[in-house]
Amino acid sequence: MAKLRAGVIGVGHLGQHHARLYASSPDTTLVGVMDQDGARASAIAEKFGTQAFRGLPELLKQVEVVSIAVPTSGHYAVARACLEAQKHVLVEKPIAVSPNEAQDLVGLAGRHGCTLQVGHSERFNPIMPLMRPHIHTPMLFECHRLGTYSERGTDVDVVLDLMIHDIDLLLSCNPGPVEAVLATGETLLSPTNDVVNARIRFKDGCVAQLTASRISPKAMRQWRVFQPDGCVTIDFQSRQGVVGRRSVAADGKPRITMEEIQAGAAEPLKLQLESFLHAVRVRSRPVVSGEDGAAAVALAHRVLSAMKMPE
Repeated sequence: MAKLRAGVIGVGHLGQHHARLYASSPDTTLVGVMDQDGARASAIAEKFGTQAFRGLPELLKQVEVVSIAVPTSGHYAVARACLEAQKHVLVEKPIAVSPNEAQDLVGLAGRHGCTLQVGHSERFNPIMPLMRPHIHTPMLFECHRLGTYSERGTDVDVVLDLMIHDIDLLLSCNPGPVEAVLATGETLLSPTNDVVNARIRFKDGCVAQLTASRISPKAMRQWRVFQPDGCVTIDFQSRQGVVGRRSVAADGKPRITMEEIQAGAAEPLKLQLESFLHAVRVRSRPVVSGEDGAAAVALAHRVLSAMKMPE
């Protein structure tokens, strides 16, 4: 089976790891990389034994698949150019800044027969497939995603930068149609909201409370899910989970029994790229499709709109 010819557009903090994984994969040949910082592109190209390209058209002539890891504000323009060139695309989250941009990319991928996957890497966190079977009738989600401050990602609101991870994961649990969204946010260090708290109510009565911050002293990525028969706790950083099940003790009193679960050390980004390449080869729907990415952006914008509404 011939190797797929791959390219990486944007080789900063995250894109360099796409390049590393393509270069080391038995399924791909890393044809080249590019970045708005030419010196950075050259350094990464040298490190992984490939070529640094100065122009996107030149790179696209030589590749079949691309990873896009440019700043979020550039996702749409770069992804559109790649899809119009009929290349298979893995674009880092979020798929685009606006719902209209996201839908346009989905439409382009469909018209050109291209695989479009969105880099919601938390879906590939090894703890998630172990815990997902235990989430069956959620009544309340509590989601906390806190990070220390970095200028990386501040070209967009923290909702599109960090909360989008939990929005995508939440939607992947199939909670049903959204009934109402409430949200508040604060701008402290960047031009947009750095801290946001959102409450999303679904039509079947399930509620999700999401908090995202990029100005916290300590990072945290945790979920708690409450259900009629117990609760599920997930720590995405430590890859640990706890399943609490309600039962009745011998004395007739209710109690919660706990089962601890520890996931392995597999690299989520590696699993994500392998999944993308598989979808390209067998022409299957990606685990995180363009439609999934667009749905996450649409709900993220409902959160953003809710912050603008008068109380």
